[in-house]
Amino acid sequence: MSFDAELAQLPPELRWREWMGRVEAVIFASPVPVTREALGRVVGRDCNLDLIIDDIRAELRGRPYDLVAVAGGWQHRTRQSFTDAIQVAIGLGTTEPKPLSQTEALVLLCIGYFQPITRGELCRFFGKEISRDVIGHLRSLGFIAAGPRSPQPGAPYTYVTTREFLSHFGFNTLGDLPNMEALEDSGLLSKERLLAGEFPLAFMEGDGEVGDLEDFDPEGEA
Repeated sequence: MSFDAELAQLPPELRWREWMGRVEAVIFASPVPVTREALGRVVGRDCNLDLIIDDIRAELRGRPYDLVAVAGGWQHRTRQSFTDAIQVAIGLGTTEPKPLSQTEALVLLCIGYFQPITRGELCRFFGKEISRDVIGHLRSLGFIAAGPRSPQPGAPYTYVTTREFLSHFGFNTLGDLPNMEALEDSGLLSKERLLAGEFPLAFMEGDGEVGDLEDFDPEGEA
């Protein structure tokens, strides 16, 4: 039997509820964010997916999880306030990879803002060598990938962030990165000096841990 996405035989209210159920079920079953294109296969051509998502989220108010826009799609995520309870009950999150070092976190931040960017350009930004091990670790975590070759002599590879980067830190698109001016106001980043080849972050000395870039979580979801 062919799949009936239109459900034309149902009255409008029941059709809408069925579409809502299908969308939520698909997102619930998927281990990765589900794109608009994928969800469009289970609803009618005239269905407004944004309104469907709004109605699902309205029904989830007060629940310990929500439906969030992340990495170009939608995904169910537990609310941050329940992280401790989840860890105590089932240990989820206690075996997470070691948090990024300060250098790794700042390199990832720099790639996020200035991609595509070469390792040589990163070295000039930071005023020190950025090792291949740092790049390799970020690649092994799935946060960055090789981008197009640079037009510079030797055509070195550039690096760009990935959908996994967006998903892990709770961004829908790169446009959700923290505002550059806000970072300057907070003392975390100086745009002018960075673009001039300096990276004036007082806490950059040493490689202490900075966690998982917690400031990169505008949705407040885990």
